[in-house]
Parts: sequence; C-alpha cells; structure tokens
Amino acid sequence: MVVSTYNSYLTINRDMKASLSKVESQASVKRDTEYYEANIGKVKTVDDLLGDYRLYSYAMKAYGLEEMTYGKAFMRKVLESDLSDSKSFANTLTDKRYLQFAQAFNFKGDTKVAQNTAQADSTTEAYKASFTAEETNIKTESAYFASRIGTVTSVDDLVNNTRLRAYVLDAVGLDSTYTSKAYLKQVLTSDLNDPQSVANTASNPAWKKLTGLFNFNADGTINGQAQTSDQTEDLKLDYVASMSTYPSKTLLEANQRYWDKHISQVQSAQDLVKDSRLVAYVKTAFDLNPAIMASSVASLMYSQNFATTYGNTKLLSAFEFESDGSLAAGSTPQTAAQASSLATQYVKAFTKDSDKKIADAVTNYENRIAKVTKVDDFFVSNAKDDDKNNNAVTEIWDVALRAFGINPDEVSKSELKKILSSDVNDRKSYVNRLGDDRYVELVKAFNFTSTGEAEAPLTAQSERMVTQVTTDYKALKLRGLSDAAKETASKAADKEIAYYTSTIASIKTADDLLKDTRLTKFVLEANGLDPKEVSTADLRRMFKSDLSDPKSFVNTQSSNKFAEIVASFNFSDKGKLDESTMKGVQQRGAILETTNQYLQQTLEVQQGQQNDGVRLALYFKRKAPEVSSPYGIIGDTALFAFFKTTYNLPSSIANMDVAKQADLVKKYIEVNKLSDPEYVDKLVKRFTALYDTQNSSTQSPALTLMGRSATISADTLLAVAQLRSG
Repeated sequence: MVVSTYNSYLTINRDMKASLSKVESQASVKRDTEYYEANIGKVKTVDDLLGDYRLYSYAMKAYGLEEMTYGKAFMRKVLESDLSDSKSFANTLTDKRYLQFAQAFNFKGDTKVAQNTAQADSTTEAYKASFTAEETNIKTESAYFASRIGTVTSVDDLVNNTRLRAYVLDAVGLDSTYTSKAYLKQVLTSDLNDPQSVANTASNPAWKKLTGLFNFNADGTINGQAQTSDQTEDLKLDYVASMSTYPSKTLLEANQRYWDKHISQVQSAQDLVKDSRLVAYVKTAFDLNPAIMASSVASLMYSQNFATTYGNTKLLSAFEFESDGSLAAGSTPQTAAQASSLATQYVKAFTKDSDKKIADAVTNYENRIAKVTKVDDFFVSNAKDDDKNNNAVTEIWDVALRAFGINPDEVSKSELKKILSSDVNDRKSYVNRLGDDRYVELVKAFNFTSTGEAEAPLTAQSERMVTQVTTDYKALKLRGLSDAAKETASKAADKEIAYYTSTIASIKTADDLLKDTRLTKFVLEANGLDPKEVSTADLRRMFKSDLSDPKSFVNTQSSNKFAEIVASFNFSDKGKLDESTMKGVQQRGAILETTNQYLQQTLEVQQGQQNDGVRLALYFKRKAPEVSSPYGIIGDTALFAFFKTTYNLPSSIANMDVAKQADLVKKYIEVNKLSDPEYVDKLVKRFTALYDTQNSSTQSPALTLMGRSATISADTLLAVAQLRSG
C-alpha cells in the first residue's frame, strides 16, 4: 500500500527527536558529526575551514548550501563579511541562508578590550561607592571609639582592643600593622616632661602627639578618664583627616571644627601656616594653587605689596594681622564677621571640589580605559592633563585600585603589572599566590593575557551570539507588520534589545540570568518559544544539565531548541562562566546548532529520496518561523513551491510582477502566524493533501475516477488520504 504524503510526514514529525536520533545513529552521519565536533575547534581562519573539505562540506550541508560547496571563492566572501555592516556581502544577499552560515562562525573574534562597557561601569560604580563606604566606616569607627573610651581603665584595655588600637594609630598616621603592643604601651605611658621618655625620643613626632591625647600614668593606670572630651574630639578630628581620601561632608565638618578650635590659638600669620591643616583650609577657601608655599600664604594675609604683586588681595581683608604678620594686643586673627564669611566661602569651595573631583576621575577613567590595548597602557600617566591650578587628575590605576579596596601605596606598578597579567584560573599564578581576594577580583575585572595584551572578555554570551539573538528577536516582533504597526513594534523591540544588550554583559552566573525574567523572556521569544509555557524551575534544570549527556534534562526535551539556548551561553553545568565554551571560531551553541541542522538536513534529504512532498513539508515546518514577509516565501524556491502546491496555483504565477506575487502570498497566508505551530500544521496538512493529488504515484483510484476537473476541497482530500493509510 502506498502511504500518503501526509501520513509519511506525520510519522516523521510526530516524534521529531526520535526521527533525528535514527539519522544520528547512522554510521556515516555519526562519523561525520564526530569529526566535525572534534576538529572545528582547531579552525582559526577562513582558509582552515575551506581547506578541510570534511568540515566545510558538513557545515555547508547543515545550512542548506550543499549545492554551493564548490563555490569556495564565493563562500570566502560570505565568511569574510563584516556582519555589523548592513552593506557587507553576506548582508546584501537575498538568500538569507548565506547570512545564517556566516553568523555561525566568528573568524574576526569578539572585540578585544581591556574592559568592556559592563566591566568599566562596574569598576566606576564601585569606585564611587567606595567614598560612601569610606565615610560610613569613619563614622562607625569614631562612634565605636567614643562609646568605648569611657570604659578604658588602663593602658592594657586600650592596647588589647584591636579596633581601639587601630583607631588611635590611624588617627595620627601611624601603621597599626607594624606597631607592637609593647611599644605602643611605652609611648602612651611616657612622661612628656621627661626629654628622654620614649615618646620624646621617637623619630616620628606623631608618637609624641599621640601621648598628649591620653592621660595614662607611668604604670598604665589612669586618674579619672583615659581622655577628656576635648581630647576625644581632637583625636576624632585627626582620625577623620587621616582616613579621608576625598572631600566628604564628614571631612568638611571636621575641618571646619578644627579651624574653629585652633584659629583662636594663632598668634601670627607665620604661626598659622605652621599648622598644615589650617593652611590647607585657607588654600581651599581662596582657591589657591595647592603648590604655593606656606610662607607665601602667610604673606598674602598681611603684606599689601606681596598680595598686589601676586594678584590676590582677598586674604588681606579676611584676617586682622598687622603689616608684619603679628596681631595687635588684644586682637584675634579674625572677627566674628570675618570667620563667618570665610566659613561660607570654604564650604562653597570644598563642596565644589568634592563634586568635581569624583566626576572628573570617572570621566577620565572611562575615556582612557577605552584606549587601553595592553597592560603597559594602563600605567601611562595623564599628568599632562592636570588643570591650570595643578590639581592632579586621578590616574586610572588609582580608580581601579580604590574600586577594589586597595591602597595604591600597597602595591608597586611593576607588581601590579604581574598581577593584571595573571591567570586567575591557575592556582599557581602570581595573583593566586598572593592570597588576597581583592587582587583576584581586580584581575577578573580586566581582560589581559599572560603577555599583557587585551583580549575579548569572557561574558555570559559572546558578541556574535548577542547579535544573533537580538536580530532574531526583532525579526520575530516585526513579522507580518507594516506601516504604523511596524514602527511601533520596532521601537518596542529596540527598547528590549537595548536592555538585553546592556544587561547581559553584566551577568556572571546562570542564576543571575534566571533571576531576570525580562532577560529569559527575551531569549525564549527570540527562539520562537512561548515564555508562558516554560517555567523558571525547568529552565534552571536545563542550565544545570550536562550538554554532553544525552540523558540530561535539557537533552530529553521534545525540542532541541532548549539545548541550543543553554549552549549559546558560556556557563558550565555549575552555572559559572566557562571559558572553554568560547574556544575556536564557533561558540559551543553555534556548534550544537550546526550539528542539529546537519541532522535535520540529512533527514529531509533522505525523506526526499522516497517522497519529495515529505521533504518540502519538513522544510516548510522548519523554515516557516523564520519567514518575516511574503518575500521570504517568494525568494525561497522550496517555500514558493510549497505555497503553489498548497493553494493549487499554476507555475505561471512565477512570471507575475514580484509585488503582485507578494500580494498573492498575503491573500492566502497570514505571515505573522507562521510562528504558530497549529497554523503551520494546518498549512502542511493542506499541502500534503494537494501534493498527492498532483502526483499520480500517490493518487488514489477513487480520486482518479472522480476526474481531474472535479473541484474537491483540501480537507476532503486530506480525509481521503488519511482513510487510505488507515
């Protein structure tokens, strides 16, 4: 009995996965597929691919281009096309199979950058956040010290408390890491009236200053309190100044308080500039060159001649100093009005500096990091870009180090080069031997090779994959639309594409991806799948599947599309970024898509050898979701043949004007529904029924007796065909 085209198609399509598995198990197919999978990763250039006939012919067949395998010169132009250029060779070809073929390979490679946009944004965001964190930490430690110092009854209580000890040493600029408890006790219990005491003989005057901020007896005991409230405040003001690396509100308040407390103790202009914090206050308030000598600042306060010559007489009216810099008997350095005016002036100047310094550092970083192509570029100073007042622009390495909580003084440039050129995946690499997670995270934020060259970053999806998924998404959203509806849909699609493109670059794990339903919805829709029919739980199981295990969850789904989606991301089955997925000219997902399409093509060819109608039906079923306009059907010989047969149209319509052909397609087919499996199945049923009537080898005797002139509906023909195979 001759089996109808529809039932032959139905037998194949009912369990497509099983049908493809049968093809895959065929010795020749299995051999060719294994060869492709084992060797495509070795291909580095177009010549490599074209030079290996087994690889090249396999790929050509996979994308339905088997008949063009001989045209290597033509295919070279396709593969060498710049797909980002709409006017490139592959993009201008009417037959989109060539574009799909080019998209499957990435000979150019992804863009090599020291940091991509997501990495740079993450670094600058961390940099900006570090200032808030710094200010919060300063407040926290100051509050802790203030709450605990009243409970200290001996020098041991202070020295043995790690946080208190670090606080007092940091306040005066001393390193708590290299200061022994024993030495600190000797300093704190020193007699400042004894010239030979430990504090008085210390080479660093900070030790003497520290002793004066506490009230310990020689034996470490105290009479009353370890500190007076005034001493606690003075220590806090020192701590804020010492630990602040940028002009925060906390530092502003501390500097103002320091000025208010100490300006009244000044006896002359020369006396004022001996205190570095007081002179810094004046420089900021009057926007003086930071490099101006302290003695010159003093002269600006009292010398009319010097101030006139210098071109700044504003300081003369801000202070009450005599012409020699001294104060008249009974005078203070400033009147109340002068002090108030100066404080207002200082706040304005300080705040302006605060806002500008961080913003300038971020802008400078973004501009310069984009130009870095090797690790040496990272250390090119931009000192020449200093502004007219010699306010140094923050170097890009300072921004990067601060973003990861590293003080630039902790690491030399030569050491930093070795760190940035380290492989974090190698346990024995230089950065891993340091045993400091801050440096490991720093290295991960950049893309330098072991030789210091910039390389393409390891991201959740490669640039090529992102381009492909966004292109597919927009094509699907615009399918069958025109005019205003198309324009509206295009804008909506562009909005989602912008979100996907910017967000996917910052995704680090499969969990990050699955938490963002907007991203997963985008991916599923781009692949022609309904997000409502796929649960997050199932997606999570898919991403945890072993793609190499045919029995894993993702590989046992009814559609291979899910495995292709998982493979299109650069995650291991543990959900972590895996660089092995990006090696070679084909990303893992592209390889899987190629082998799946090879099996599909082989299935269709083999079925066509028995019944060309089955091949056309399978082809239409596969290609229909990709059709976005009537011209997609007209421009594809096989799809056009399917269309003519389905609606029993004469071959002569091929001679009609193309626009009229398109109108004819629109009359019969709702292009925007070609992604709907039920609608496609309806068309396939109609096609198979009419195909059999047009081919005598499968036409039933009953239909022959009825005569070719009889008008019989496609549904009736289908019913008869189904009865014949029953």
